[in-house]
Amino acid sequence: MAIRVLIVDDSSFFRRRLQEILSADPELEVIDSAVNGREAVDKALALKPDVITMDIEMPVLDGISAVREILKVQRIPILMFSSLTHEGAKATLDALEAGAVDFLPKKFEDIARDKQEAGDVLRERVRAVARRRPLGRSTFSSSVLARSASSTLARRPLESQRPELRHATDTERVGRFERPALTPRTHFAASGKDYKLVAIGTSTGGPVALQRILTALPADFPLPIILIQHMPAAFTGAFAQRLNSLAKITIKEAEDNDVLKPGVAYLAPGGKQMLVDGSESQARLRIKEDDSPRITFKPSVDITFATAAKVFHDKVLAVVLTGMGADGREGARLLKQQGSAIWAQDEASCVVYGMPQAIAAAGLMDVEVSLEDVASRLLTELKHG
Repeated sequence: MAIRVLIVDDSSFFRRRLQEILSADPELEVIDSAVNGREAVDKALALKPDVITMDIEMPVLDGISAVREILKVQRIPILMFSSLTHEGAKATLDALEAGAVDFLPKKFEDIARDKQEAGDVLRERVRAVARRRPLGRSTFSSSVLARSASSTLARRPLESQRPELRHATDTERVGRFERPALTPRTHFAASGKDYKLVAIGTSTGGPVALQRILTALPADFPLPIILIQHMPAAFTGAFAQRLNSLAKITIKEAEDNDVLKPGVAYLAPGGKQMLVDGSESQARLRIKEDDSPRITFKPSVDITFATAAKVFHDKVLAVVLTGMGADGREGARLLKQQGSAIWAQDEASCVVYGMPQAIAAAGLMDVEVSLEDVASRLLTELKHG
């Protein structure tokens, strides 16, 4: 059965263009369109589409308000279209917080280098969004990938690089809505290892996962944290600011020559690579432009993990969270060879079980952990509190 799509945008040109692109896929069926947020709410509740594409700025009722109203009543995955500006980033983060599950740039040339590839990415994203369950308000879930070469978003990884993606299947009923069933809390015992750095890599679903983890850490967290989240360049600054306003620790967008300090989390800037440099006692970050067409993700979890392995050897606690693809697997392999610890998020709490699955399938995982337990288990492992 085809995936039924409702298109919401006040531009007739964009509605027609989007319908043409989606209709080229026999798995996708555009069932209707709406010209403003109010009409979107009415049609969503009446037609019950499998997925909605939603503009942010519209008359009568804006896209963010429409997302809130729709998700109060019905769990329909919503894909936002956004401008890649600072203002667009803030609005998109608001939409994700309202419950939208993903976003893409509204300018197709920002998705990929050519029209064919942009269409392929768009259709693939709509199919992926339709398979996900939105978790409701106060969550983020963004799988927009990092800038690659002249494209604002990363090009899709080659098929040979992408493990088969499996989505969470265990669910528990909460009211009328479904949420992933999280692993019950258990007693954790510290391994006794010595660490100097926590490194976290993620993609799809990462914003909500990072927010949940980082806001649960105390201000005197004993180690520096480096964060690699697939996200466009225009978005990482706004995301870091939002996290910093919510957390007790300090969170900032990483800058070149930042010295790693305990209790500070450094978010890799979009469109660039974040490298760990120096020595274990005097480590710093280097932020590099990367025009290589061979590197899919910018920032890349693999690249940052690999440089962390060279500097910190066996003293890294690396955590791979929810996300599409396999970025992080090869970097985790290098960390593992040095004796560092590799944790991976469990399937039940992932938005997309891709990156953690790649870690598990490669035999690199030391600990499988539910999202709700990551922060408390980190504190136990580091013997803090």
